[in-house]
Amino acid sequence: MSTLRKPPPKLLVEERRRRIIAQVEQQGRATVEELAARFAVSTVTVRGDLEALARAGSVVRSHGGALPPAAPVTDAPLSIKATRHHGEKMRIAQAAVRMIRSGETIILDSGTTTAEIAAQIRQAHFDALTVVTNALNIAMTLAGLPHVRVLMLGGMLRHTSYSMVGPEAERALSKLTADRLFLGVDGIDPEFGLTTPDPLEAELNALMIRVSREVVAATDSSKFGRRSLSVIAPLRSLHKIITDKDAAPETVEQMRDLGVEVVVV
Repeated sequence: MSTLRKPPPKLLVEERRRRIIAQVEQQGRATVEELAARFAVSTVTVRGDLEALARAGSVVRSHGGALPPAAPVTDAPLSIKATRHHGEKMRIAQAAVRMIRSGETIILDSGTTTAEIAAQIRQAHFDALTVVTNALNIAMTLAGLPHVRVLMLGGMLRHTSYSMVGPEAERALSKLTADRLFLGVDGIDPEFGLTTPDPLEAELNALMIRVSREVVAATDSSKFGRRSLSVIAPLRSLHKIITDKDAAPETVEQMRDLGVEVVVV
């Protein structure tokens, strides 16, 4: 008897929308019909995706499909980002390091706050620690520490963030597991979720979430309510958020109502 093949698993909404953004950017346009055929969903579902992406500024709706945004979201260089909210980032990093235990494997995503976490790890004492990262600057900060083992993901270098992204980075990460992920984001919105400017970075960040037992967003309060180009994951994928005391109380309560522990420093 022949064995019936199971249909391929359906993509999560945020994953499908990331791929829609990538297709629109690569081809310069995409129609509702071709997107529905590619992702094996209804045209009604695709129209809902495009409306949500258009509201976030990720695409521009056109008759029967979508176009790339007229003014693409720009990603500021790391050297510029590092000067913003530095005091807040330092307090967030110190709180993050207090969560780490000797012997753990942690992931440090690229970003200025996670780079500050790496700097704080240099000043702490761990009997043993394994750090997985896709950021060249973070790997260099931790290089030479006798009790810290650094696993650097390969891939394509993004010059604005010193981060490695792409299929090679994803393949390497898919073979690993971590106790805790410290995730840097460019936008965090209760409705739209966690976002970042680069679609490839978003893909890698989503995988970091999947291979980690605990997910901690380390972000200053200026990122709350902001939406960047590419969706990483919904807010419910987080276990904790570490942020600063300037976060609006109503926003903090909204995050907590969604089941996320919020640590304010």
